[in-house]
Amino acid sequence: MFVKKIGIDLGTVNTLVYVPKKGIAINEPSVVAVSVQDGKALAVGSEASNMLGRTPDTIVAQRPLRDGVIADYKTTEAMIRYFINKALGGVRLIRPEVMIAVPAGITSTERRAVIDATIQAGAKAAYIIKQPIASAIGAGIPIGSASGNMIIEIGGGTSEIAVISLGGIVASTSVRIGGTKFDDAIMDYIRKKYNLSIGERTAEELKIKIGSALPLTEPTSMDVRGRDAISGLPRTITVMSDDVTEAIQDQLSGIIQAVKSVLQETPPELSADVIEKGMVLSGGTGMLRNLDELLARAIDVPAYAADDPLQNVVKGTGVALENLDSYKRSILATK
Repeated sequence: MFVKKIGIDLGTVNTLVYVPKKGIAINEPSVVAVSVQDGKALAVGSEASNMLGRTPDTIVAQRPLRDGVIADYKTTEAMIRYFINKALGGVRLIRPEVMIAVPAGITSTERRAVIDATIQAGAKAAYIIKQPIASAIGAGIPIGSASGNMIIEIGGGTSEIAVISLGGIVASTSVRIGGTKFDDAIMDYIRKKYNLSIGERTAEELKIKIGSALPLTEPTSMDVRGRDAISGLPRTITVMSDDVTEAIQDQLSGIIQAVKSVLQETPPELSADVIEKGMVLSGGTGMLRNLDELLARAIDVPAYAADDPLQNVVKGTGVALENLDSYKRSILATK
């Protein structure tokens, strides 16, 4: 019997959808615009993202996931339904099997909420795969070998650090530090240093365009517009790359501590493998300039970015979907 399958990387900031034999079908922001009056979803994804910070009182544009888990069940269900329908298109007689990547550290209640929301959104069956496993598969790491491989997956809501061997996670941690926390830190820093209030999108733009985990030898700058905290009027300032580096130091320290804690739990034989192979950086925030160098210096273990950091998790769900029988027993929960 013909069965439709979809892999979803349900991220705090972006959601990516993988359809076997087609590849990545959707990459859109995890944002839903909701009517205040009746709670109805008015727009999802890119269309809703364009409304962030620009809505009237009657509409709320929000991210239904916080720190990698569901913060608003009903809105998350509407978002998943939208992405399933968009990925498969048209009228469907067959309900798809859906695999969702979730943080390794989520609770059983949070896991159940993801499965239930996916079933309610129109899936025939919902499978859960842990993000570090999916990311490692997507990065081409041979997770089934009797050898230690370390993956550091830094997304919008969480940082997932894991040492994987023989297809399973040997040591791991999940800390709720990700791209959104970096953005918040940049907003706070600009407000305190320059008395200027900027929005989430501007903070994210600063992080992507001039952000660096280490001070740059040749600092760069970017002009940003915001609201003066004293006069309340619009104002433009020039922000230096060193400002962004200073702003995110606490978040970077949190990630370094998390990596150290996982290595301290790792058996000596696997630690030796990690030292030899290095740590693999993945996830959208893992693309931060010089982050690999900062980690290598702080931990004294080589670090390098995966080939396609932003898409590794969703690619991994695709590979696991296409080889479901191989992965079902060890890493998936089903309903």
